[in-house]
Amino acid sequence: MSPLDQPRQDTADLSTAERDRVLAKQALFNPPPPVLPDGRRELVGLSREELVAEMAAMGEKPFRAKQLWHWIYHQGASDFAAMTSIAGPMRAKLAERFVIGRPEAATVQTSRDETRKFLFRFRDGQQVETVYIPDPQEDRGAVCISTQVGCTLSCRFCHTGTQKLVRNLGAAEIVGQFMAARDSYGEWPSPKDDKPRLLSTIVVMGMGEPLYNYENTAKALRIIMDGEGIGLSRRRITLSTSGVVPMMDRCGEELGVNLAVSLHAVTDELRDEIVPLNRKYPIAELLAACRRYPGASNARRITFEYVMLRGVNDSEAEARELVRLLRGLPAKINLIPFNPWPGSPYQTSTHEQTAKFASILNDAGYSSPIRRPRGRDILAACGQLRTESERLRQPAA
Repeated sequence: MSPLDQPRQDTADLSTAERDRVLAKQALFNPPPPVLPDGRRELVGLSREELVAEMAAMGEKPFRAKQLWHWIYHQGASDFAAMTSIAGPMRAKLAERFVIGRPEAATVQTSRDETRKFLFRFRDGQQVETVYIPDPQEDRGAVCISTQVGCTLSCRFCHTGTQKLVRNLGAAEIVGQFMAARDSYGEWPSPKDDKPRLLSTIVVMGMGEPLYNYENTAKALRIIMDGEGIGLSRRRITLSTSGVVPMMDRCGEELGVNLAVSLHAVTDELRDEIVPLNRKYPIAELLAACRRYPGASNARRITFEYVMLRGVNDSEAEARELVRLLRGLPAKINLIPFNPWPGSPYQTSTHEQTAKFASILNDAGYSSPIRRPRGRDILAACGQLRTESERLRQPAA
């Protein structure tokens, strides 16, 4: 059992002490420091304050950090030579000390439906998958980014859950996925307004549980939302969690992004089995945290993700119980056809049963679209992401 996934305990006091325990456990899986073997420092992933501090250490004033921020996150520059508003000698000086990196695209696959999956490799050789999902109705789409190499949650229907947690991603590695995807589609510079682009939204729904890597995830999202850089509105970012209750309040207070919750069952007995995190944070506590989430309203509904497993969680009685559980909560339910993967123990619910399930939810006033699977042919659909990265064995003492 992972140190991040302990059996259920009394969670009546979900206070600072509990959150501190979650954060302390994350430290066991920290990413490597953002320093290359030659001593140069990675600038991507630094906060504004950190970038100012790096410039001050060189004897430069804060305006230099503002220049760099603009070139890195608005223009998408990955080479100091492209920064024409900075004098040549200064560009050379910066290149001696720093790099502006991207994860390496080890492979890129494009599905028949135009979904594109990137296998990104980081400097230590670890890998994650990132997916761009175009909207078939409009000329835009969403980038599904990962926050961990592997996952600790072991949800039984999810392919990623079969890969043990290797490590957390750093802020540079998280924001770098979006930047590299933008490179691929030629989407620089960032727009000065909020008009849609091809890569117009982010869903933090890739590999890993983002709230078990909160500090790095939050830092990356703050960079992405900064109006003088990438400038993506918080309303265009959705963070998905399986229910790390102590961190949900903090996420809402500090980031205010849209929230999606991987629910998938309406009883603790079943959810304990298919989403083991439920043993620690059961459904009642999870939904209480959803009701507390700042900004939840009819205009900004919480999305509940519900994967449809044939004969497991797809009965009409379970649909009615879901309506009861969510009563009074501004919510949308995404019904997700189960996406098979090699060795998976489940089958996809029939179209007829899924339609009945959706009808009960819709009749109760809940928008309940049946998600169209995207990228199945390249294992890029929901629940299908996985890499061959493994946690490095420590040498014997």
